[in-house]
Amino acid sequence: MMRAHLSRGLILAAALSVVPFAAARGEGPGGEAGTREVAVLAGGCFWGMEAIFDRLDGVVDVVSGFAGGSSWKAHYALVSLGITDHAESVRITYDPRRITFRQLLDVYFLVAHDPTQFNRQGPDQGRQYRSSIFYLGEDQRAAAVASVEQLEGDQVFGRPIVTTIVPFAGFYPAGPEHQDFLDRHPTHAYIVANDLPKLEELKARFPDLVKRR
Repeated sequence: MMRAHLSRGLILAAALSVVPFAAARGEGPGGEAGTREVAVLAGGCFWGMEAIFDRLDGVVDVVSGFAGGSSWKAHYALVSLGITDHAESVRITYDPRRITFRQLLDVYFLVAHDPTQFNRQGPDQGRQYRSSIFYLGEDQRAAAVASVEQLEGDQVFGRPIVTTIVPFAGFYPAGPEHQDFLDRHPTHAYIVANDLPKLEELKARFPDLVKRR
């Protein structure tokens, strides 16, 4: 795996600072009920996923973290071993008046990752890199199922989509060293090889969804 090596001190700090996030549909930080919604998606390394969704107009906040497992396992040192139920994930807070959950899924499936790769993404292998949608409520579940059915019906990929669609049970932010990683380390070898091309693809495929910075 071509990821940055973390010092033991940073790993321990991350382990001690795990805080769960219990999301509620229609509520979010910094906004009134009904003006903010939350999506939790997994699709490989969270560095690139965070950067891609952070560039979408209507997205208020993106946090890298872990979902799918228990709280005591939710830190990088354990998750990286591939022995937990967690997946590297992103928590996306967005304004549904400006971008819809279905549009987020379009970016997720067509740019952010390859949903046909089972328990891996590119150079990263293991269950922690699986493709998974952690839905918050029936509307999100139905939208996710509809997206998969449409993509498979149109044979967009030519291979089966392996994305799991499972109920949300908690999100645990990763340590600060993982937040905004691409923006802080744009010349990192992993970022250059795996994530910068996706940002270019995002601008080419979904120009109307990209923030004007």
